[in-house]
Amino acid sequence: MIVTVTLNAAFDRTLTVPNFQPGSRNRASDAMSLAGGKGVNIARTLKRLGEPVIATGLAGGRTGTAIIESLTAEGILNDFVRIRCESRMSTAVIDPNGAQTEIIEHGPPVVDDELEMLMEKISYLARGADIFVLAGSLPLNVPEDFYARVIREIKGQVLTALDAQGPPLRLGLAADPDLVSPNVREAEEIVGYELNDDHDLVGAAETIAGHGVHSAIVHQADGCVARLREPSSKHAKTYRALLPAREAASTVGSGDALIGGYLAGLSRGDDLESRLALAVACGAANTLSPGAGVVDSGDVDALRRQVQVWRVDEVANTAV
Repeated sequence: MIVTVTLNAAFDRTLTVPNFQPGSRNRASDAMSLAGGKGVNIARTLKRLGEPVIATGLAGGRTGTAIIESLTAEGILNDFVRIRCESRMSTAVIDPNGAQTEIIEHGPPVVDDELEMLMEKISYLARGADIFVLAGSLPLNVPEDFYARVIREIKGQVLTALDAQGPPLRLGLAADPDLVSPNVREAEEIVGYELNDDHDLVGAAETIAGHGVHSAIVHQADGCVARLREPSSKHAKTYRALLPAREAASTVGSGDALIGGYLAGLSRGDDLESRLALAVACGAANTLSPGAGVVDSGDVDALRRQVQVWRVDEVANTAV
């Protein structure tokens, strides 16, 4: 069982507006509404890949009810803590050129007793889980070290994956999660320099893994660079997974789908190369239609056959 934790869950609306004109009245040709937030998106990908998953987190007000009802309608098991304030909404507009504009609310303030209720639920769910995913931004009033606290609380019981940015990511790294998966911009914030090519990506993945993380996956539009170490091994390996970027209907949630694919492969016992191929295929499949974490198994299978995966450190050693 995989558990995803989303403190700042959202109700997402995606509008396709063929003749979008700022400052004027526009009509949408299509609309999609889904529960959202990074952990929810990861849960959606896992569900569509046939993996057992439970989504938990915080949800409040009518928007929170809509989030829970949306997950239930998708067949995604969920067990959220209800909070007093209203959960956030987000709106994305896809214009005639395929560009996507997002408007995202901050999220509700959370009080101490609500946060402690979530901690109790996490401790309970950790007893029957194999993997825990902590993902997304933190709502108002939640300490920036919350993810670090959770990781330390359940470390040793389950494998922990962290998908965040800014201070929650940096502080979370200090708790030694088993896996982190930043995009290029988030990785740049950690390592302190721009990532311009594969050599930079390799250095960033190795630097992030050097913080004590078992595995680090730095992803971008054409795949990822990953520094991976099995829990039972002391030796890490560095890989490059490549699938040339193609025209996308929407890129929102592609990183979430990628980590969902990797965790699905891990849960199934796939080898490292197979996990990365599945991860990159899921990230690419997510771009084929609107909706974060929405992947089609047929698209994933077709794309996975096109992903190239190779050992970067082996190539470097051979060159020497």
